[in-house]
Amino acid sequence: MRPAVYRAEIADQDGICETSTGERNFCPRCATALWLYDPSWPDLVHPFASAVDTELPKPPARAHLMLRFKPEWVDPNVGLDDKRFDLYPDESIEDWHRRHGLWID
Repeated sequence: MRPAVYRAEIADQDGICETSTGERNFCPRCATALWLYDPSWPDLVHPFASAVDTELPKPPARAHLMLRFKPEWVDPNVGLDDKRFDLYPDESIEDWHRRHGLWID
């Protein structure tokens, strides 16, 4: 069975919507999120943690991002070495993994 694709509509401050280039792939039978792909970055595929079925190492730190948009009732569990970002960090996911010695070529 082929995955289904969802492309979000993103509204700016004036309420004008633009369709995201990001393609969220999910199971059409059970709606499990599988991966995100964006043709703007064709070398990258971002699997959702819920789709990973192998053991992974515990990360040495976490990056909490897009906090500007979190609901008021959300209280992020931020560790001592974690970083917080209102939007996205300047560091890429690849750079983060390389800095922590977790990148695999």
